[in-house]
Amino acid sequence: MSTEKIASTDKTKKQLIGIALDNKMDKTVVIRVERRFPHPVYKKLVSKSNKYYAHDAENICSAGDIVKIEESRPLSKLKRWVVLNIEKKAD
Repeated sequence: MSTEKIASTDKTKKQLIGIALDNKMDKTVVIRVERRFPHPVYKKLVSKSNKYYAHDAENICSAGDIVKIEESRPLSKLKRWVVLNIEKKAD
């Protein structure tokens, strides 16, 4: 009788979509992700944004692109995200 353990390595990582603000660093791009939510008291829609530093290995992102990023292990002091793909190129 064999007892094999099946390791579940299907951990879900967070994925976000945002706008590339800056690509002046080598293999790094700054992404702004905006979220909208109702205010807890006044129920008006409030928009907040965060900036994330993402690893762009091929330097293919340019400012204004809409990109999808995924969380990863820490790559540097600020980089904890990796660019998955470009949803829409900037004009």
